[in-house]
Amino acid sequence: MIDAIICDFDGLILDTETPDYECWRGIYAELGCELMLEDWVKCIGTQFGDYDPFADLENKLGHPVDRDGLTALHSRRFNAVISAQPPMPGVCGLLADAAELNLALGLASSSPRAKVLPQLERLKLTHYFKCIRCAEDVEHVKPAPDLYRAVVEMLGVSPSRAVALEDSPNGIKAAKSAGLFCIAAPNAMTRLLDLDGADMRIYALDELPLRGLLTSVEHHLRSSAYS
Repeated sequence: MIDAIICDFDGLILDTETPDYECWRGIYAELGCELMLEDWVKCIGTQFGDYDPFADLENKLGHPVDRDGLTALHSRRFNAVISAQPPMPGVCGLLADAAELNLALGLASSSPRAKVLPQLERLKLTHYFKCIRCAEDVEHVKPAPDLYRAVVEMLGVSPSRAVALEDSPNGIKAAKSAGLFCIAAPNAMTRLLDLDGADMRIYALDELPLRGLLTSVEHHLRSSAYS
């Protein structure tokens, strides 16, 4: 029996990842550099760690860059794009169905609250979530399990009775490390990444009605228990 669904935010509820990459790629181009997708995907689902665009630019250019200025430029361009972005396909229906089924809904995001909450409010989705945990709420973001552990603790559910919806390898690793069943629902940016760590993979959140998706999850869990 599943008691809770915990969603990622970036790339799962809202496609922030494609605009983020495109804005940074434009900045790189204006500075005479190229941002490779294989470098960028290292930071999808987490914060800058394995890949830092400022350090990368400074290495390519051979001199320091105006980090504050580039941050402000990126923010202006990024915010202008996502302010008109709709939710990802299937999101609204899934959240409404979860509420109808009395499932506890949580959100676990490696992004700061200042990035997540305004978009949830714009999309009129905030009220669905009983618990929202972001980068400021934990010591370590994904791929560490801290965010998922914080959400299930607040929801008062066992990790083994919660399902995580993720789109990236970092998010999948975080959910699995916290003991959750994880469904990968990749977007255009993450579809070609290694998502084999997930328990299930679907093309999009509107692929199956939620009841059907939960039936598949429970069948998978029963099969695993007897294998």
